[in-house]
Amino acid sequence: MMRQTILASIGWLGVILCTVGYLLLSMKAIKAESRSFQLLNILGGLCLVATAVDSSDMPNAVANLLWMFIGVYAFGRQLRTQNAARTN
Repeated sequence: MMRQTILASIGWLGVILCTVGYLLLSMKAIKAESRSFQLLNILGGLCLVATAVDSSDMPNAVANLLWMFIGVYAFGRQLRTQNAARTN
């Protein structure tokens, strides 16, 4: 019972993080290139993957895993660009 409550809370946190990221982007409060947007997607996706795997919802797990890795790729690219700018 406690495990189910924790996983449900993680899932809801994932929904909130991804939704807040998209809301802020839509309101032009943040940019798609921003670290905050990418981190919201990475963490939100990770939370949603955890709950999808637990419930054996593999299509949902894979979709959120891909969403998360797109965020990881974008975040890594931002870090590399920033580091390259510092060394120049």
